[in-house]
Order: sequence, then C-alpha cells, then structure tokens
Amino acid sequence: MRGRIVRLLAVAALAVTACSPSTTDRDSGASRDEAAQVELPQVAAGPREDGPSALDDMRDQRLPKPLLDPARILSGGPPPDGIPAIDEPRFTRARAVDWLADAEPVLSLTVGSETRGYPLQIMTWREIVNDTVGGRPVAVTYCPLCNSGVAFERRAAGRVLSFGTSGRLYADNLVMYDRQTESLWPQLTGQAALGILTGTTLQAIPMGAVAWRDFRTAHPDAWVLGRETGHERPYGRNPYAGYDDPTGQPLFELPSTDARLPVKERVIGVAGTREAIAVVRSRIAEKAVVELTIDGQQRILWHRPGQASALDDERIAKGRDIGTVGVFSPMAGTRRLHFVADGTGFRDRETGSQWDVLGRATGGPLKGRRLEPVRHLDTFWFAWVTFNPDTRVIR
Repeated sequence: MRGRIVRLLAVAALAVTACSPSTTDRDSGASRDEAAQVELPQVAAGPREDGPSALDDMRDQRLPKPLLDPARILSGGPPPDGIPAIDEPRFTRARAVDWLADAEPVLSLTVGSETRGYPLQIMTWREIVNDTVGGRPVAVTYCPLCNSGVAFERRAAGRVLSFGTSGRLYADNLVMYDRQTESLWPQLTGQAALGILTGTTLQAIPMGAVAWRDFRTAHPDAWVLGRETGHERPYGRNPYAGYDDPTGQPLFELPSTDARLPVKERVIGVAGTREAIAVVRSRIAEKAVVELTIDGQQRILWHRPGQASALDDERIAKGRDIGTVGVFSPMAGTRRLHFVADGTGFRDRETGSQWDVLGRATGGPLKGRRLEPVRHLDTFWFAWVTFNPDTRVIR
C-alpha cells in the first residue's frame, strides 16, 4: 500500500508540473481528427466577487458557519487549479472519433434533446469541464479517487458559476471551488460546505458512464469532448493503476468508516428524499436486472458487460470488464414495464420491445421511446456511505 501511495503522490506532482499551455497534446497520440475539433457556444459565467474566500482561509470568521469540519478537508497534493479544469472545451462528432477503444468508459450526459460524451481518459486528468449543453450551463465532474461522475447545473444563488479544483479532498472526494465566491463544494453532495454560498445546493443532472461502443452506436452525431485541451497530458493512460481493487484502501484518511461492506466495494447509490439505497454492483452484474423501490417509487437497474474500468490497468482501454449499469424509471407513459436481459440488451415482457443499456427502445412496438433516467452514483462504498450514513444495503 505504501508503494501505491508514493506512486499516486508522484502522479499528483506530475499534474502540477505539467500545466504549461499547449496547442496540441503531443503525448496523447493525436489523430488527424483532432483538427476537426470545434468550440461550441457557451453561457458566460459571472464575474469574480469581492469578499472573504474559503479557498484562501476556510476558518475566516466572516464566513457562514461551515457544514463540514475544516480539519477534515485535506490537501490532495496539487494546489488550487493544479489539476486544471477545462473551461474552453472542444468537441468532435462521435462518428469521427477514432482514438477511443470500444470498451473505454465515456460519461454520457443528456440535457433536453442534446447528448454529449466525456471520455474518462480525459476526465481522469482534468476532473471538471465547464460546459453548456442543451442551452444550460453545466459542470461535468469526475473524481478518480471515488470513481464518481456527477453533472450539475451551474446556475445557482442568482449566479452562473464556473468551477475549478481546489486541491483539497473530503473523504477522498474532489472538493471543487466556484470562481465567483471561492466557496468550497464536495463533488458528491453538490452543496457548498464552506464559504459565502454555504448551504447552496446545485441541481444534479443524471449522468452515467457507458462503454464507447454503446455510446457511439446510440449517438453517432453527438459531440464528444476532444483531447485538444490546451494542456499536455498522456490521455489514455491511467495514473491510478491498481486503484480499482476491492481489497485496497482509499488514498487518504476517512472521517469515518462503515464495516457493512469493504471500503472499496463498488456500489450503485440511489438517494430519495426519505431514504438512500446502496446496491452492490457485482450483484447487479450477476442478475443483469434488479428491481427496487425507493420512497415508494419503482426503479430498474440493469447491467450490460463491455465497459473497461478506468482505474485498473495502466492503459484504460485494457482495464478489466466491469460493464455498464443503467438506472431508470420502468414506466413508459402510464404503463409499468418489466424487463429481462436479452442478448446484447434487454426486453420488456409487456410488449416484447428491445432496449439498450442507455434506456432507449431500439426495436419492437415501443421503438424510439426512452425511459426516464434516475440520478445515481456508481462509486466506492466508502464514498457513498460517508455522505449517506443511514443508507440501506442491498447485497
């Protein structure tokens, strides 16, 4: 374990020293399609505001009472923006991308009628993308230490915010800061815990990781975040090789532990207004389809093989197969559907329609329909239970 910590801290140091701007990513094996990358219209963020900064001093007496103990918010190694967010994202059409392997994980985000993809080979190194999708300003975030991808609306508290990495962690989770007030936001809550905006909560948007093959098949015309990011990074390589080990430990000290599951067991966490549920991910893989009820609402969880872990092998494309998990409402209009795994996808018993792992009916009487996605977290047990201590576990 000590050797692994040394290796990861060395990666953190690399992130600090590799921040010089560049017009190309020379180490990423840029293809001819890089020239086709384009910038898309963005909603402008608000200006920097005067006032006390939690980023500078978490204990500033002029700030509201914090929601988290500042002593538990630890340095992750890099300084603020040492892992630079992407503020001017450039995109390529999915059909033109030839630098992603079929099994590589991609965060799939749909806002309104628009879907975009954010490859984890980029997000692992950059962690935050400030973007505008479907006309809404969003923050697409990924914390590799928690394996958690979360998307948020950036409009909050009468402002359009933009986010950067603070260089700090809470329970090994990325702590973001907004550039307008420099308040601090743990990624897994989307709530400002320290600073001027303490107590403000961002609106979360459902987003999940899917295999590139599945994303490209479903959305060939979607925009995909490109590797022309303005900073040199060895995109495609995993700086946390071996971290996806269920018998391993988190990198830094946790504020608490819960022995119901191993700390790095992968779970799918679903939270309602009155209760929270954690489903052991390997169990979903065994059964392919799992039904549950949370806050009286029926939910369907399903699993399809073919997605590589971003945190296993040194090359993300060679990571072990963990598959893709989708979480949806099983309602098609007013009709309750029941599903079974069927070949490369799923089939509902009521109409015999075929569905893909992204919740789209691809054949049968319901072809063209989409199930409503349910916000969930595909993360490690320690991360989920830290913020949801009263969670119910489904093994």
